[in-house]
Amino acid sequence: MPRIESTIVINGDLEKTYALAKNVEAFPEFMPDVKSVTILDRSPDGNKLITEFVGIVKEFKTTLKWVEEDQWDDEAKTCHFKLVKGDFKSYSGVWTFEPVEEGTKYTSVIDFEYDIPMIGPLLKALVARKMQQNIDGMLRAIKERVESE
Repeated sequence: MPRIESTIVINGDLEKTYALAKNVEAFPEFMPDVKSVTILDRSPDGNKLITEFVGIVKEFKTTLKWVEEDQWDDEAKTCHFKLVKGDFKSYSGVWTFEPVEEGTKYTSVIDFEYDIPMIGPLLKALVARKMQQNIDGMLRAIKERVESE
């Protein structure tokens, strides 16, 4: 199963960065690869979400749809997520937010499997590369949003 990892340092407050990332329903406003995010269920404390994502894959002229369960830990400043259903065969990971001298270190680790019947190794490599670009873009978008406010 492919693993995608990405880290970025954001010149911004840890609490502000974490709060922006936790506001997933706002992602389509500043992330061009995210078509929509719909909260299907939210726990009373706001830390457990069931969220439906629709992502845009321009290269394939298609969208990816999935529902994930997010478990936010406000004390540890993490979000663990896992696939409930959707276009991925498997999808899970963790976001971590850590204070550093420059502001906040934001790391995303995702394990995924996107199974297309008869897909060859070349297309699997392309899907993995696209996932890496998407995660890198998401971290950059959050960095730009935090640093511009």
